[in-house]
Amino acid sequence: MKSIAAKAVVPVALAVTGFVVVCCILLYSFIKDDLLNSAILREVNLAGIIVKSTRHAMLHADRESVRNIIDNIGEQNGVEHVRIFNETGLIMFSAAPEEVNQLVDKQAAGCIACHSTEIPATNLGPMEQSRWFTNQKEHNVLAITAPIYNEPGCSTGACHFHPPTLKVLGTLDIGLSAEPLRDSLVTLGWRMVIFCFMVLLLTVGGVCALLRRNILLPITNLVAYANAATRGNTDQPPPGGIEEIELLGKSLQSLALRLEKKQAELDMCRTRGREGGAVQTRPTDNPEQYHNNE
Repeated sequence: MKSIAAKAVVPVALAVTGFVVVCCILLYSFIKDDLLNSAILREVNLAGIIVKSTRHAMLHADRESVRNIIDNIGEQNGVEHVRIFNETGLIMFSAAPEEVNQLVDKQAAGCIACHSTEIPATNLGPMEQSRWFTNQKEHNVLAITAPIYNEPGCSTGACHFHPPTLKVLGTLDIGLSAEPLRDSLVTLGWRMVIFCFMVLLLTVGGVCALLRRNILLPITNLVAYANAATRGNTDQPPPGGIEEIELLGKSLQSLALRLEKKQAELDMCRTRGREGGAVQTRPTDNPEQYHNNE
């Protein structure tokens, strides 16, 4: 970890990894929320279609037609339950016959949103109408409770006794299997993991390759050149590729040449000093010979 390669590559790899992972997690959460909201809106629209489909039969008090509509919807693939209960919570129609004439728990999920106060709420947004739970069959269910409002035709019809002051006549409760949505989210999660891994592999690999080519390799060449220059090998040109590396290489070359020149001057001075010392000691080596010569 003391090498420049490790200090350059490891922090970059960790930073890129953290950034990619965080971005993928955020992207997955956004896509998940969008899918859930879309599923809720589709089911809210489906509940509205069912309410409008039964409107004519309800206005004419045609209970058999309403019962047939509910039974046919309940037989569709993916429909876990569908029921209609009145303002008191008594189930009037249901795809499961054993539920008919049973009271709904107003404190249960899907009911508590409206009955949390003394005066029940009559208007809820699409998100407030939805609920997630696991039914007795251990199936994940997305359910919608859609209110059935009192229309002018309901209070003025000859066969109806609902007063105009009653705003909500009953509620349609429909639950669809959430397994397809959960399977889609699981598939999306695995695809995001694979995508994250591919991005990390390509990004970190590309960054490491660029760092090695543009920075690490020139620095390695500079270190090799500096080692060669300290041994007196200044014939090779300094390494290039990066302006700063070239500048350092030229500075090392200039310094090596100056040191070489200074070393040569010192060697020459030592040689001259030795030769000068030999000339001075030669006449005094044999004084008698020097005297006879004189």
